[in-house]
Amino acid sequence: MKILLVEDDIRTASFIMKGFQQAGFVVEHAVDGEDGLYLALAGSYDAAVVDIMLPKLDGLTLIEELRMKRVVMPILVLSAKSSVDDRIKGLQTGGDDYLVKPFAFSELLARIQALIRRANFIPEPTGLTVGDLSMDLLTRKVFRGGREIELQPREFALLEYLMRNAGRVVSKTMIMEHVWDYNFDPQTNVVEARICRLRDKIDRSFDCKLIHTIRGVGYVFEEKR
Repeated sequence: MKILLVEDDIRTASFIMKGFQQAGFVVEHAVDGEDGLYLALAGSYDAAVVDIMLPKLDGLTLIEELRMKRVVMPILVLSAKSSVDDRIKGLQTGGDDYLVKPFAFSELLARIQALIRRANFIPEPTGLTVGDLSMDLLTRKVFRGGREIELQPREFALLEYLMRNAGRVVSKTMIMEHVWDYNFDPQTNVVEARICRLRDKIDRSFDCKLIHTIRGVGYVFEEKR
């Protein structure tokens, strides 16, 4: 998957690019609206992330130009402007989604993935399965080895995030951003505590463990005997 990022703030752009690259995306970056327009017209992208406040050509004008030229790739508008009128304007201009700064990268990633799925007519999954563990996203029930496992809402959200990222190492920060809030105190041990409780429920009674700690990095959810 290939993403076009149009963002003039280098620090923000580096943060976004690193996140997308870790998630397996190829990212091309433009630092102003004119370069962004050129790349969007010259290349082929699965989606674009476009800031509004850009030098040379603002983000809304860029999006208008792309839509006038029949460029249909999904576009997520990124902006510090948070009013309802600003969001409406961004969507009416041709944006497919609107995310306000500051933001959690996990939310940006989830929104881009959802836009790409819709653009490619890929239905949202109604269930997740890793090994003999299954999660029904509609009934919010979890089973392992045919036995139902009772989870608290936060435990369910944590397990869902781990299962959606099965086989991929996720850090404590990534988990906090997705399951709690990106402003959550990074010194807290809430993630470790919840992981411990989740292990008790889905791993303790089974030979094949699913939650594994990668020391100094985070956790990975996969079958290992």
